[in-house]
Amino acid sequence: MSFAPPRLLPLPLPPPPARCAAVSARHQGGRAAPELSGPTPRVVVVTSGKGGVGKTTTTANLAASLARLSLPAVAVDADAGLRNLDLLLGLENRVHLTAADVLAGDCRLDQALVRHRALHDLHLLCLSKPRSKLPLAFGSKTLTWVADALRRLSNPPAFILIDCPAGVDAGFVTAIAPAEEAVLVTTPDITALRDADRVAGLLECDGIKDIKIIVNRVRPDLVKGEDMMSALDVQEMLGLPLLGVVPEDAEVIRSTNRGVPLVLNDPPTPAGLALEQATWRLVERDAMTAVMVEEQERPKKKGGFFSFFSR
Repeated sequence: MSFAPPRLLPLPLPPPPARCAAVSARHQGGRAAPELSGPTPRVVVVTSGKGGVGKTTTTANLAASLARLSLPAVAVDADAGLRNLDLLLGLENRVHLTAADVLAGDCRLDQALVRHRALHDLHLLCLSKPRSKLPLAFGSKTLTWVADALRRLSNPPAFILIDCPAGVDAGFVTAIAPAEEAVLVTTPDITALRDADRVAGLLECDGIKDIKIIVNRVRPDLVKGEDMMSALDVQEMLGLPLLGVVPEDAEVIRSTNRGVPLVLNDPPTPAGLALEQATWRLVERDAMTAVMVEEQERPKKKGGFFSFFSR
């Protein structure tokens, strides 16, 4: 199947709010912007295995943070029947054409890309419409074709972020096919970690070696009381670099219901700052090394279910 040459006009980026920009620079050592590592566009799949761990929220906020840094990003909702990324970006009423329409030859790629109202360097591309099924003829190479078409744009994005559906079935295979990097989102509980460990193995088998984890919904009070695993515990169990640690934050629900990414809040919230810092590390291919004080003070546990995840 061949594509008509897609065209995407360059769009100016409005200046970010001064307060948020100052906060961002302060939390990144005073620098105004991160240094982009590697050739572009970089194709990153955001996955988890288990549903409900914050994968779509992470995708929306990473994409918004990239756009605020003047790094054009296309966020792709790869869930063929139950898309949600448009809701978190406040674009649910503007999605009329999808990647399925592009592949069917019904429209051009630039027509299916939905530009964010406030962040002109952020575009959304949905795989298909709600309650619809992707034609079986497209197969697992669907997003590979889409990523190739995005690379051929006159102004290609710096990042293509793919929001992977939950599970490890055909949707998962389709979502990871074009990816060169992966962000593995998990919460610090054993059910999510078992699924994350399984997904990490599948990603490695598919040739994706650059895998980093984001530990979401961490509660320091429970970690200190040893009622919740710490980010250090999670990192040791999965054996992967740590991209970010996002604390539990009630503002996440408010942000989701408003359709405004958390990183755009002013004043910034703890979870928003954590996601913004994770974006910087993603851009620079960096990883976290610091751990919380209460983690350093806790005695190291051995045995139990920790040994279950060793690979």
